[in-house]
Amino acid sequence: MIIAGGGIGGLAAALGLARKGLFCIVLERAAELGEIGAGIQIGPNAFHCFDYLDVGDEARAKAVYIDSLRLMDAIDGAPIATIPLDENFRQRFRNPYAVLHRADLHNILLDACRAHDRVELRSSHVVKTYRQDGDSVRVECGNGSCFEAGALIGADGLRSNIRQQLVGDGEPRVSGHTTYRSVIPTEKMPEDLRWNAATLWAGPKCHIVHYPLKGWKLFNLVVTYHNDVERAVAGKPVGKNEVRRGFEHITPRARQIIEHGEDWRLWVLCDRDPVLDWVDGRVALLGDAAHPMLQYFAQGACMALEDAVCLSHMCALYGDDIATALNRYMLQRRVRTARVQLDSRLIGEYIYHADGATAEVRNHIMSNLTPEQWFDKLGWLYGGTGLDG
Repeated sequence: MIIAGGGIGGLAAALGLARKGLFCIVLERAAELGEIGAGIQIGPNAFHCFDYLDVGDEARAKAVYIDSLRLMDAIDGAPIATIPLDENFRQRFRNPYAVLHRADLHNILLDACRAHDRVELRSSHVVKTYRQDGDSVRVECGNGSCFEAGALIGADGLRSNIRQQLVGDGEPRVSGHTTYRSVIPTEKMPEDLRWNAATLWAGPKCHIVHYPLKGWKLFNLVVTYHNDVERAVAGKPVGKNEVRRGFEHITPRARQIIEHGEDWRLWVLCDRDPVLDWVDGRVALLGDAAHPMLQYFAQGACMALEDAVCLSHMCALYGDDIATALNRYMLQRRVRTARVQLDSRLIGEYIYHADGATAEVRNHIMSNLTPEQWFDKLGWLYGGTGLDG
């Protein structure tokens, strides 16, 4: 099987398929297999997937186990809601909630793939096009090389070449939200904000997120401003003055986080509308290539991991009937991933960036929920591995 893309989703798919006895070749566009970025939040559903892929111990060893998810009002600095991630949470969902550095997660999967004799990894290979007959799929790469296999999985991200051939829906949707990211040593984080929590300061058209990483050696800072930008940008270095814009109206306690950030980089958030069909015979999409979503549910990587689990399971279940396996995989995943895509947009509008009466309603509803009620609301999301629909 050919997998286009060596990110978290592509490597997880290769590992899952290899453990089911299938040989996989991963074709990654970058010159080196690696991951940039900063922190990533990992829900219990992702830990279910780690266990399925037999890398649960490695993931747990790298994770920081935060005590809670905290929602703060960025205007007056008052707490709105806290979701405890305590033993009751773990018993309810059979796994913890944690944060990881994205590179650590990628390396766990990469090491497992390198150690498996049914996974071949090739860098500097951009899959451009595919064609298929009844028995196989042939791909052509940008460097002129070609590969042939029984199936192709497009895990090549937001601007997937395979999606463009399969779905043909053009450029991603630009959300108009700009995110700035920084990772700083813990000692540079204001001491009174060194909380063992994934903390969200929610304000009108803006928010700030922070949490510890790397065994509390680092803090991850994420600052987002809904500034109606129309052009997608990824990873652009920016100065602190640019990051400050759009946060003049929030409480100084939250605003000071920007001052402590270093080496800020900018991303313009993009997603796509859900689609009903992301399988073409022996070709299927996975992760951001199939269902790119905004960051507000903290589920992008988790959904890709679930995809990998479901894909592996279906391929093992249906054996040589690859077309049926891929179609069953898509049908199993389609509604769940579309729900997360759409909910991510709604959460951004009504929780992260709410203003005026909408913010008052948010504060009233969320502040009155008990931990058990929060767990009930999150049960559909955190309870599964991708095999549960």
